[in-house]
Amino acid sequence: MTNYFAFEPDLAAKKIHMIREFNAPVEKVWKAFTDPDLLKQWIAPKPWTVVPKIADFAVGGVWQYIMVGTEGQEHWVYDEFTAIETCSLIESTGAFCDEEGNPNMDGPKSYVSTKFSTIEGNRTRVETLITLDSADTIKWFVEGGFKEGTAMTYEQLDEILALE
Repeated sequence: MTNYFAFEPDLAAKKIHMIREFNAPVEKVWKAFTDPDLLKQWIAPKPWTVVPKIADFAVGGVWQYIMVGTEGQEHWVYDEFTAIETCSLIESTGAFCDEEGNPNMDGPKSYVSTKFSTIEGNRTRVETLITLDSADTIKWFVEGGFKEGTAMTYEQLDEILALE
């Protein structure tokens, strides 16, 4: 069964609204979004991998990791949590960072709100709103394959949830 996935960019508002449904209870999906050992298994589209550096899942805490490509390319990612409600909501501010973990707040930034809800059949709906800081940044996300990459990561998550 293919799970519902909606990807709706609004270039003028610099926002991307996504909805994805999962065949698992909200507690299981929440764990996959918040447990670094699970998160690193699905958050990057294959064949990229993730190397976690910091995983402090608390308001004011940071999730910092490196996305590593097959030819050794590295993208250092930094997310600071601004709100967390267990099994319900995660909000964060994101940026790229340097190898020492210092976020580049002069570069592209994202503000992400992810809501989790139970739907019929003990399934989960994850609704994400990404607000980007500039027209260039949203254009880079939309034209750079973010929709396809996100769809791939969610399919990887489906596989993990089926095993848990």
